[in-house]
Amino acid sequence: MSEEPGHERVIAGRYRLLAPLGEGGMGTVWRARDALLHREVAVKEVRAPAGLGGDDVQRMYARLEREAWAAARVTNRNVVTVYDVATDEGRPWVVMELVRGLSLAEVLDAEGPLSPQRAAHIGAEVLAALRAAHEAGVLHRDVKPANVLIANDGRIVLTDFGIAMVEGSSALTMTGEVIGSPEFLAPERALGRTPGPESDLWSLGVLLYAAVEGHSPFRHDTPLSTLRAIVDEELPPPYRAGPLAPVIEGLLRKEPEQRLPAERAEQELRVIGAGGSPRADTVRAVPYPPAAAARTEPSPTPPMAFPGQPAATDPGGTAPVARQERDRRAGRVLVAGVVALALAVGGLTYALLNDGGGDGDRGAEASTPAGTKDPPRNTGSGKSSPSPTPTPSESERSSPPPQSVRVALEGSRTHYTGPCPPPGARAPRFTATLTVGRLPAEVRYRWVTRDGSVLDGGWKTASFPEGGGRTKQDAVTVTTEARSGTFENEIAVEVREPVRTTSESVPFSITCETETPTGGASPSPSDTEPDTEEDPDGGSGSS
Repeated sequence: MSEEPGHERVIAGRYRLLAPLGEGGMGTVWRARDALLHREVAVKEVRAPAGLGGDDVQRMYARLEREAWAAARVTNRNVVTVYDVATDEGRPWVVMELVRGLSLAEVLDAEGPLSPQRAAHIGAEVLAALRAAHEAGVLHRDVKPANVLIANDGRIVLTDFGIAMVEGSSALTMTGEVIGSPEFLAPERALGRTPGPESDLWSLGVLLYAAVEGHSPFRHDTPLSTLRAIVDEELPPPYRAGPLAPVIEGLLRKEPEQRLPAERAEQELRVIGAGGSPRADTVRAVPYPPAAAARTEPSPTPPMAFPGQPAATDPGGTAPVARQERDRRAGRVLVAGVVALALAVGGLTYALLNDGGGDGDRGAEASTPAGTKDPPRNTGSGKSSPSPTPTPSESERSSPPPQSVRVALEGSRTHYTGPCPPPGARAPRFTATLTVGRLPAEVRYRWVTRDGSVLDGGWKTASFPEGGGRTKQDAVTVTTEARSGTFENEIAVEVREPVRTTSESVPFSITCETETPTGGASPSPSDTEPDTEEDPDGGSGSS
């Protein structure tokens, strides 16, 4: 690399770097000027991961250079063209076609989740690129929204072919740092097995899921927990995917040989992108709910979007597609997290929960090992337990009791009828009480509905530190932006760790009634209910 005083850097005496276009774990992509052919190009500066030895770095650079030249043989309108691989100061610089437009990641950030039809069109173009590369013996290994470009002329281009990961190398560096994007890795790659074309198909399935749902299905707080989820966890049902759901599920099967074949997947995506439906034998379909959005409130516990199915008599089910898409975007922007807080009542409430108290509570309890229950209490009735009381020496030798998690779910205002969106003080509200058997504990849980929809972004964590309380609460308020129709569903809390259990479901409904305007003006939701109306539970509806 040379650098002229007062000018930009020049690579291999030919490519003048003008400005960075993006940066990732393996390097930086620059907008550059080809001084020989007088055209602008994209140049990728490749950097070796931290921790690699000198010999390993050189082998990696040599392999990357060979694979970049292999990618240059792929001829397809959906594949970014590789012009040159320039070596400068012992490092390869990959020179590619400059595509003017936005990446799919930028589009998702700006617009929110895509409609199933638009996502299917993009997916079909990406899959055409992958099939062309696979026929040339090139694996992509890093299919993700940031590597899918949507050109200004509408062309869909897959970039970074053959240079994101090196075949035969580990997904982890010697320091444990994950290279690439763990949430898009296939299970076989997470397990260190040799990837194949099916690994790219899995990554495409994750991309499609993220495009319609707004988040990838297996993302966790850390790279290693994400990899574990990819290998061990079931696919969370995609409830916004509609006709695209069978294709997504077909691509995201854990075993590579069981995934939807590339040719069949592209056919289905073309059909869905044109407004059709996939074949019935593709895979089990998942319901596609109507547009519903959360509404911001001054309450500490923001309401949640209700992804319920409308009744058959719902006159709002024929809303234009543009409005449904706009509502889905509004739902993504306005849905807020629900705050978990420690229960302030203390020991009295804990005792009531352990006794199953509360007429409105619907509870579930699990412990490890399965089937283990808390020992019976001495109720003072004079009837002794058939099991003898252990002596102090026996108690000292016994192992700690198995961990248990108790989930009690209570609903208030569960059936709403009136103008929509419902006023915050009248919208259906649910409170989950989580109680652990011993401290410390970390409980992973999520809110789910009867039809399999996952609410509030998926899995959440409640921490119970040593010396703290054994009970915590989480609450949600459900609303909808629909103006008419009836929405019926059930809500429950599912616990995954440290044990698996699910609370009993609480049914609820929202019936939106359209009021006749009076005096030439339509009443607003706040006008239909006086500010002084007493909440049925004697509160304001906040946590």
